Amino acid sequence: MQTRSRLRTFFIAVLLYLVAGGVIGYFAYHAYNGDHGLMAKRNYEQDVLRLEGELAALKAQRREMENKVSLLDARNLDPDMLDEQGRRELDFIHVKDLVMIKAHN
Repeated sequence: MQTRSRLRTFFIAVLLYLVAGGVIGYFAYHAYNGDHGLMAKRNYEQDVLRLEGELAALKAQRREMENKVSLLDARNLDPDMLDEQGRRELDFIHVKDLVMIKAHN
């Protein structure tokens, strides 16, 4: 009878270690691969870098547009810009004009 209780105690201890190892393995797996794990953090950081680059490009584009709009301001109107915009909108070109078309990205 004593061997049964020693054997039973041994198997219970092994079972507890296996269960504890399984629980630790489960949480370790999800800490690395889960929705808020280390891989997700790396993906978020890459997204942040990509979006910061996109934001910088959009800010540069906005500054360029604001500069063009400021050239058309009534208080300090640039005659060349006014002429360019007028000809573009009215499709008016003189016979002796040289036209260069700029492709927009």
